[in-house]
Amino acid sequence: MRRTSHATIAALGAGALLLGGLAAATAQAAPARTKSLSAPSALVLGVARGEDPLTATVERAVTLSCAPTATGTHPDPAAACRELAEVRGQFSDLAAGPSSRTCTRQWDPVVVTAHGVWQGRPVRFSTTYGNACEMAGSMNGRTVFAF
Repeated sequence: MRRTSHATIAALGAGALLLGGLAAATAQAAPARTKSLSAPSALVLGVARGEDPLTATVERAVTLSCAPTATGTHPDPAAACRELAEVRGQFSDLAAGPSSRTCTRQWDPVVVTAHGVWQGRPVRFSTTYGNACEMAGSMNGRTVFAF
């Protein structure tokens, strides 16, 4: 039979009390959440240099929350949320239609990414463009990735 020392029992008891007190303090300090009728829509949008979204160097990133109100670090959250609502959160539809912009064929890849939740559904989107001009042209003046 293994023997446990009184010091070990005391240390375990003190740890349990400390963790219990921390949990109680955290629960008391947490702000009350306001219930919303809207499903959550909170995203992190990014623009990076490189071909692969996993290894590209992030140049810019913003947050965008569309429910219950349009907020975040995006320069125009209201317009970005409207555009996303128009395409039902389908980021691939943002680039629909022909571009009126003429771009060089220079290969300097740019990756745009979106991660988070749109109307309660998980979002993981990325697409790579040949260069920044092609990216801007494909967005047809939309503001979601204009930051």
